[in-house]
Amino acid sequence: MNPINFPAGSSPLQLSKPDAHPVARAESTFAEMVKSSINNATRAEQESNVAIEKLQSGEAKNLHEVMIAVEEADISLKMLVQFRNKALQAYDDIMRLQI
Repeated sequence: MNPINFPAGSSPLQLSKPDAHPVARAESTFAEMVKSSINNATRAEQESNVAIEKLQSGEAKNLHEVMIAVEEADISLKMLVQFRNKALQAYDDIMRLQI
């Protein structure tokens, strides 16, 4: 078998050593991610409620800002519901596995 000859002035790329503990590099756990998502959805809902109250009392000057706050809350709630649905689907799939 012949060795590989590289063009003059070039060398093969050096491979970096893989990290022995890739889990240790994770910035947050799954539980922290779920808590963060729930907190973000709750915060968006509270902000939309405040915006609606300001609109009803006449303090809000722009209707579009209120609508944006309400839509943000709606989208975050829909995302949270889809997250829950996917988690339940994954759980059901695991439970149906044959051992």
